[in-house]
Amino acid sequence: MEYRHLGRSGLVISEIIYGNWITHGSQVEEEAAVACVNAALDAGITTFDTADVYAQGAAEEVLGRALKGQRREGLEIFTKVYFPMGEGKNDRGLSRKHIMASIDNSLRRLQTDHVDLYQAHRFDHDTPLDETMQAFADVVRSGKAHYIGVSEWTADQIRRAHHMATDLNIQLVSNQPQYSMLWRVIEEEVVPASRDLGIGQIVWSPVAQGVLTGKYLPGQALPEGSRATDPSGGKFIGRLVENQELLERVQLLKPIAEEAGLTMAQLAVAWVLQNSNVSAAIIGATRPEQVSDNVKAAGVTLDTDLLGAIDEVLEPVVQRDPSLTRSPKPRA
Repeated sequence: MEYRHLGRSGLVISEIIYGNWITHGSQVEEEAAVACVNAALDAGITTFDTADVYAQGAAEEVLGRALKGQRREGLEIFTKVYFPMGEGKNDRGLSRKHIMASIDNSLRRLQTDHVDLYQAHRFDHDTPLDETMQAFADVVRSGKAHYIGVSEWTADQIRRAHHMATDLNIQLVSNQPQYSMLWRVIEEEVVPASRDLGIGQIVWSPVAQGVLTGKYLPGQALPEGSRATDPSGGKFIGRLVENQELLERVQLLKPIAEEAGLTMAQLAVAWVLQNSNVSAAIIGATRPEQVSDNVKAAGVTLDTDLLGAIDEVLEPVVQRDPSLTRSPKPRA
């Protein structure tokens, strides 16, 4: 495993993070989930990402039990707040009321007295940003979180929040966006702004929900038990697996991966890690073997010719479906 600083902060994290979005507490039985966490620990992963909304708290609970007994100082535990956690009118968003209740609930489920990073899962247009940032500052000052991050915020939102965080003397150190060979939206505005501010990207879905592993074959039925068939995760990749030309193009990445001595999944994870503003890539797994496979992307360097070959394969389908992603461009 290789390790990187999270943005310009002093916090060092594993450049591959284990995340439990739709696996723990829903798709995967707890015994298998714990096996995946143990595989991550064995591989040198020290950083774990979750959110209160994942399986409505069950994912945090499973992660807390799986990490119980580990030396807390040797781990970096991240969670998030924003999405509805109940039927009440204040059981959602980034109001002070919801943030202060949510951090305590997350800590209880995770069986820890603090998280290393507390993230705003989305931007809340219904709550004044200064209220949100003041609440985050109080969470940090109480010792319940060390750093603050955001997820899927625009460049302008990140700049505004960072300015307020600086005034409040707290550290806003990260953004958690979707990023992969097939989804490069952050490269145009978010990455340049974040680089200027010292904010690192913690990217999710580097393998495009499994599409970039090559397991979804053109003209064939979806693999049984795959994420595309899971009600809680399938909505995120429906358009991808329905795009037959895209699936054909992804198959053309296989010889590129083989030439680099990588599996398709390793190539996809290594690709996002080539971006100097990416602090870490989040991987998920339903089996320990998947963890062991993906972590081999750590420390891999892809040369410019290989990166160009990837773009050459994917550019035709991207040009015909501009809503799928932005056009490939030189790496940041």
